[in-house]
Amino acid sequence: MNREEFIKLVSREQESLRRFLLALCCGNREEANDIAQETLVKAYLSVSHYQDEGKFNAWLYKIAHNTFLDRKKVQRDWDTLDEAISTPDLSLAADRSFAYQDLYAAIASLPAKERTSILLYYLKGYSIKEISVIIDVSVDAVKKQLSRGREQLKLKIKRE
Repeated sequence: MNREEFIKLVSREQESLRRFLLALCCGNREEANDIAQETLVKAYLSVSHYQDEGKFNAWLYKIAHNTFLDRKKVQRDWDTLDEAISTPDLSLAADRSFAYQDLYAAIASLPAKERTSILLYYLKGYSIKEISVIIDVSVDAVKKQLSRGREQLKLKIKRE
């Protein structure tokens, strides 16, 4: 893939990638933009490893997801991450007047694994098999993450 092809593909996916990362980062636009930028740089530097076997966007989302996880590992251990996610800072929400604010707040409160699977499945439309490739887990693990995520969302939304 040459530079022009890469730019063309990234141009089509960039906004969608940023929206995914914004949701994954619980509305923290600065963090989402940093991860998006880092993702695009990593993708560009490793474009020679991309084999046109699958979707370019799935390859890009896998890099974004791994970059997100790497950043979280550096910031704090997983226990601290789960604790921080359970009490989202809604002052960082992208659009506080949005009609689905309660849903997005509930999604933001999910643990990172469930949140990622829910967002990729429902927001981005990836299949369970595609998600398993993107986040590098088994199909059964994705099914469990989706099931747990849905159950947690039902409980959180019913309470509100």
